[in-house]
Amino acid sequence: MKKMVHVMVGVIWGEEQQILLAKRPEHLHQGGLWEFPGGKLEAGEEALSGLSRELQEELDIEVLEASPLMDVKHDYGDKQVFLDIWQVSRFKGEARGVEGQLLRWVPLAELDQYEFPAANATIVERLKSEKAPSLL
Repeated sequence: MKKMVHVMVGVIWGEEQQILLAKRPEHLHQGGLWEFPGGKLEAGEEALSGLSRELQEELDIEVLEASPLMDVKHDYGDKQVFLDIWQVSRFKGEARGVEGQLLRWVPLAELDQYEFPAANATIVERLKSEKAPSLL
């Protein structure tokens, strides 16, 4: 039986109702596709702590305010993932691709123009059906 990988995912809202996307490096699982930033939750780590740590490591930002959005379980055949998805409505710092990954701020209405891993399709549909959180 395949192990389920618990992944913390941040839907990061910026100014003008734009969402931050990152492009997965070609050599990784689902490489070359766009994703909502995040990474694996470590053993014994609280969800919000894991999300904050991952976004600090990957994007050099500090999460100030985040709330749970949804969970998604997906089986890729070679790997199973449990996506623990949070909306990040406030953060400190300017997001940059610490690991060399390409970043792009995308208007909600243009998410369909990007190719995501299959597990992310549900997130895109959910975001399009809801309004962005109020940003302070």
